[in-house]
Amino acid sequence: MQNPPPVQAAPAKSSTGLDENLAALLSYVVGWISGLVFFLIEKDSRLVRFHAMQSILLNVVAAVLGIGIWILAIFTGFFVSYVSGVLSFLLSIILGLVGFVVGIGILVGVILCLIKAYQGQYFKLPVIGNMAEKFSAK
Repeated sequence: MQNPPPVQAAPAKSSTGLDENLAALLSYVVGWISGLVFFLIEKDSRLVRFHAMQSILLNVVAAVLGIGIWILAIFTGFFVSYVSGVLSFLLSIILGLVGFVVGIGILVGVILCLIKAYQGQYFKLPVIGNMAEKFSAK
């Protein structure tokens, strides 16, 4: 006697007319813009609203970190170049590596969020995941 085939439940629909998991995934695709669009138009699905808000917050954090590293690089380049060219060179390499690591971390975070959103799961990034949960529950 064989087991019956598993029942495939159809993904829930969001108020946008898309499947919930697809709408949650699409909220990450164009950064904060798609996150904002899905956050504003979604009325029913908590999953879509959560991922849309997390997308907005993730992109805000990425922009703030990028601008902060850029400003720090400019100021250290100006001030340290008067003291020593070698020190300026070393600091620029260190800041470049920090920027690279931050960029890779954000890319990994976005990829994880895309995968988990498509699987229909709530995946909370550290710090901003809790904030996204609070904002999306309102």
